Amino acid sequence: MPEYQTIRYLRHDDIGTLTLARPAKRNAQNPLMWQELAQLGAELLPDDSLRCLVVTGEGPVFSAGIDLVEGMAGLLTDFAERPDESTRALGEAAVGTFSWIPDLGCPSIAAVRGHAYGAGLQLALACDFRIFAEGSKVGLVETRYGLLPDMGATVRLPRIIGEGRARELILLGDVIDATEALRIGLANRVVADADLETAAAELAGRVAALPPIAVRGARRAIDAAWYQGPEESLRIALEQQLRCLTSEDFKEGLQALAEGRAPQWRGR
Repeated sequence: MPEYQTIRYLRHDDIGTLTLARPAKRNAQNPLMWQELAQLGAELLPDDSLRCLVVTGEGPVFSAGIDLVEGMAGLLTDFAERPDESTRALGEAAVGTFSWIPDLGCPSIAAVRGHAYGAGLQLALACDFRIFAEGSKVGLVETRYGLLPDMGATVRLPRIIGEGRARELILLGDVIDATEALRIGLANRVVADADLETAAAELAGRVAALPPIAVRGARRAIDAAWYQGPEESLRIALEQQLRCLTSEDFKEGLQALAEGRAPQWRGR
């Protein structure tokens, strides 16, 4: 695994932890961080042994969003002044920075404390689960700068909380706290600040203990229901179920049940 300047990645057994590592900048995202996130994604996508990815931020803040100096005055300004093909390609790469997270073969968990604004919240939205520390605040504040959230929020947020509420957050740029995020379904759970890492580790452990083939297939069927429609979702669910039925894991599950023990999932 290469060394990174703006992020850290650690692997413990079958659980990986991605940490945004610019605490002095409140983990604001700059072009280098986007490049390193994309590089990490390329490393992790083919890794079938990974069972869960936890995404967090170093220090008291998950991510303040785009670095106003390096982002607003850098890539975005260049694009505004000369929107040619080369600059457009850079913009498309930035927009797709988080797209690999939903495509992983395993679920992901965002552990959010402090605040997650703009691109910070969009990163959390790319994960399967979101755990917020009490007192956290989140919002898509792009409209305050004459912009819009273009790193996945317009697709993922309506899917998570419904179109009406998503329109409010996206168009008005409202900031909400962890309690409201839990109420509308944006947060899966809210825990005391001191318990955030423990809660994320416990959920990651539960996820990692699940049968990986079944989990991978269920995630694909859920995604298909949103992006391609119910018929495609049912087709994919059936295909994945057939794969489960012919897997060694399914045989292990039956044998473990008969023997009264916990199954040992191999992902085969």
